[in-house]
Amino acid sequence: MYSANHWGGSFEIADGAAEDDHSRNMDLDRGALSARQHHELDETQQSWLLGPPEAKKKDKYVDLGCIVVKRKVLWWALWCVVAAFVLIGLPIIIAKSIPHKKPGPPPPDQYTEALHKALLFFNAQKSGHLPKNNGIKWRGNSGLSDGSDTKDVKGGLVGGYYDAGDNIKFHFPMAFSMTLLSWSVIEYSAKYKAMGEYDHVRELIKWGTDYLLLTFNSSASTIDKLYAQVGSAKINGSRPDDHYCWNRPEDMAYPRPSLSVSSAPDLGGEVAAALAAASIVFRDNAAYSKKLSQGAATVYKFARQSGRRTPYSLRQPDIEYYYNSTSYWDEYMWSAAWMYYATGNNSYITFATDPRLPKNAKAFFNILDFSVFSWDNKLPGAQLLLSRLRMFLNPGYPYEESLIGYHNATSLNMCMYFPRFGSFNFTKGGMALFNHGKGQPLQYVVANSFIAALYADYMEAVNVPGWYCGPNFMTTNDLREFAKSQINYILGDNPKKMSYVVGFGKKYPRHLHHRGASTPHNGVKYSCTGGYKWRDSKKADPNLLTGAMVGGPDRNDGFKDSRNTFGQNEPTLVGNAGLVAALVALTNSGRGVGVTTVDKNTMFSAVPPMFPAAPPPPSSWKP
Repeated sequence: MYSANHWGGSFEIADGAAEDDHSRNMDLDRGALSARQHHELDETQQSWLLGPPEAKKKDKYVDLGCIVVKRKVLWWALWCVVAAFVLIGLPIIIAKSIPHKKPGPPPPDQYTEALHKALLFFNAQKSGHLPKNNGIKWRGNSGLSDGSDTKDVKGGLVGGYYDAGDNIKFHFPMAFSMTLLSWSVIEYSAKYKAMGEYDHVRELIKWGTDYLLLTFNSSASTIDKLYAQVGSAKINGSRPDDHYCWNRPEDMAYPRPSLSVSSAPDLGGEVAAALAAASIVFRDNAAYSKKLSQGAATVYKFARQSGRRTPYSLRQPDIEYYYNSTSYWDEYMWSAAWMYYATGNNSYITFATDPRLPKNAKAFFNILDFSVFSWDNKLPGAQLLLSRLRMFLNPGYPYEESLIGYHNATSLNMCMYFPRFGSFNFTKGGMALFNHGKGQPLQYVVANSFIAALYADYMEAVNVPGWYCGPNFMTTNDLREFAKSQINYILGDNPKKMSYVVGFGKKYPRHLHHRGASTPHNGVKYSCTGGYKWRDSKKADPNLLTGAMVGGPDRNDGFKDSRNTFGQNEPTLVGNAGLVAALVALTNSGRGVGVTTVDKNTMFSAVPPMFPAAPPPPSSWKP
């Protein structure tokens, strides 16, 4: 049956049965093909169909001796190291190769600044042939005829220091000043070095000790006299002398007698202490140190002679009014301690710890004035010096009984410094009235501030945090803060808001009771009374006496900047020596170079072992 085909060609209707057979056969062929596709071929069959297989790449290894690693891993590790070097190491190398300024020392504190100036005062007070590098332009050679009235001193008594605003050389306070300076150097030499003042302060000490060696026959083993001063001053006198005249030292033309004494347990003891202490300072100069210690032994022997126990100032009008000595037992204790440290001779420590000595010195009597360290009372300093032996070396028997007494007395003295215990009065501004409101209060303030700061450092050096004042525990910081409060008062923290050290701060005394500072250095030689116009002038000093600490204010914190008020406006050697010692004890400037407290060992450099040596081992045993 046919139908029309509109698109061309024939159009047939296929047989349905035939078509079904064809479809069925196609399904069978697909199943066979599928089964064959899933059939696994062996390697030979695969080679027929796929050809030869590709060769696998083998990993390469590197033998490093202790380990074998893949080369790729090794390369990755090397590249990581290079990358780390470029990113981290190279910048560090570049940064370190760039020159950098070394960090300087910490800025000096006010105590260091004041100390630099305070030492210059000693340069201005020098007598004799001045060195070219003395540093005080308005000073020149002076006192070159001193001691010319003596027959037993070759070259006279030229040199040393003028005591204060006059031109007298008082050997008692001069010796004490040298002892104080030496003590401060022994304890704080590292600080002096850090501040650049070590050589300077040693030169100042040597200037003083060279002169003290002239005041007696230091080459002899036994002497029978000691020179006590050069120059004189009569009270309300009318003849030319060191008080009646107002002259620069360079212009002195009046008599200057040399005064000797045949009995001087106090003066002799102090000179011995000064020379002994300096011998420790100059331990690096063996010849000079030996000369000092031998001279100290000679004058100490003179001071201890039983037939020469009259105070050096007794019935001496040129001395008694100015530097009268009230006792000599304190100088005995003081000088014996220094002699022991300088020589190591046990006879000195045996005497210093003899129970009869503190009894005669009234060291344990709790007398208020005996707790004040000064040129006339060495007890607090001597007891602290001997406490040092117990605190650092602890020698034990037979010295312990006396040493513990000195140690306890020292602790009690320190308790008296605190206002809370009411031992001493204080001004409203905070100044301790150690001399009960009399003139020259600051020299007592600085001397006792020094030993307070030093005792605090001793305790810290042996890891002791403080001590008891009755039931009250006082710390080393409490003691140091007391010392700081007193020195801060002097440097300007006071009701007057002025510094009592010339040249320090913006406001300080300008009209000192001082002949050299007040008289112009203008080439004119003024007569004995011709200098009165400068004494009475209202103008400020033409010559700045840098570093001079004046006498200080009154009990009401009042101060008059006038040349006529010598009790307030006159500087002294003793005052400045105490100031220097207190300043170096308190400054932190040297602590940046590893300095913490005190030098524990230099003081004991000549002291022999305190305990007997261990016995030798027994001989080997033989059967």
